[in-house]
Amino acid sequence: MKLRGILNGAVFAAAIAGFTLVGSGCGSGPDAPKTDDKPGATNAASATPITITGAGSTFVNPAMSKWAFAYHEKNPNITINYQSVGSGKGISQYQQGTVDFGATDAPLSDKDAATMPAPTLNLPIVSGAVAIAYNAPGVTDLKLSPEVLADIFLGKIKTWNDPKIAADNAGAKLPATNITVCHRSDGSGTTFIFTDYLSTISADWKAGPGTNKSPNWPVGVGGKGSEGVAGLVKSTPGGIGYVELAYAIQTKMDFASLKNAAGKFIKPSPEATTAAADGFLGDMKNDIRKSIVNSPAPDAYPIAGFTYILVSTKPANADKSKAMIDFLKWCMADGQAMAKELQYAPLSPAIVELNSKALEGVGAK
Repeated sequence: MKLRGILNGAVFAAAIAGFTLVGSGCGSGPDAPKTDDKPGATNAASATPITITGAGSTFVNPAMSKWAFAYHEKNPNITINYQSVGSGKGISQYQQGTVDFGATDAPLSDKDAATMPAPTLNLPIVSGAVAIAYNAPGVTDLKLSPEVLADIFLGKIKTWNDPKIAADNAGAKLPATNITVCHRSDGSGTTFIFTDYLSTISADWKAGPGTNKSPNWPVGVGGKGSEGVAGLVKSTPGGIGYVELAYAIQTKMDFASLKNAAGKFIKPSPEATTAAADGFLGDMKNDIRKSIVNSPAPDAYPIAGFTYILVSTKPANADKSKAMIDFLKWCMADGQAMAKELQYAPLSPAIVELNSKALEGVGAK
């Protein structure tokens, strides 16, 4: 992540860790900047110091850290404190009322939504790709078909020179190294997206571990957060795991091209993620929580998903709610360009419109 300007020292460390605790409140008075209708404008949400707390997805953490810092620069009176603790804990903390918003890569089901303390919106804030990172000595351009990927994570394929892997990688010198599957040890929305994909393309996976934020893994070793999985793969010869694309790029890991539903091998990228989402726009108008894995679009990367922000429609504090809505609208506008720099796919205008209409229904008690 490249944060320019005055981002340095302790502030830089805080942003990278996912805790954006910067600055302090500014006073109001006749010389204070006037309110602007544009999201993110200085003093747009409130003239008094406000801290908004959020927790959840590690998938979105690189974007959220940068957004929180940039928004605070424009609004010194508003601080966004985001904790990258995983989607499962983010949902739990939101449910318990200890944070103002949650962030999850697995949207709330109808059953889960009924357990929330108030009616809750699922707002897609950004989409991204789940990269298949690997550490196979001598292999720099790995290709994997859906069946092969599923069999690796089911423990059926145990070595890198297995004939099924070789069939996807003609001419490659595959080592006889044992495969070590690396997965999340915590409840994870990234895991939900990945296992949703595996359930879509593998009957054995669907009938076994299934789609879950915290499945019973058939094989492998666990690491906490995307950071933990990335560290395991990078330090383990023969390792393979799933991480958000930004983590794979930032840590200079190799990641595979996957065969999509159209039969093309595609590398993860913002463009290929946008293509995946565009393949389901019609369905999303009926239910914003639509999965976008294994998209039928010809140029789509097959393991893609949204991070959803959980927001109460009945907030207890009107000033804080106004500030939070302004921050979210800014994320959906100016923030999207910053997200693309971090390998996320910007939201389409159609999805931004759906989110904006949903936010109109948020009101204080």
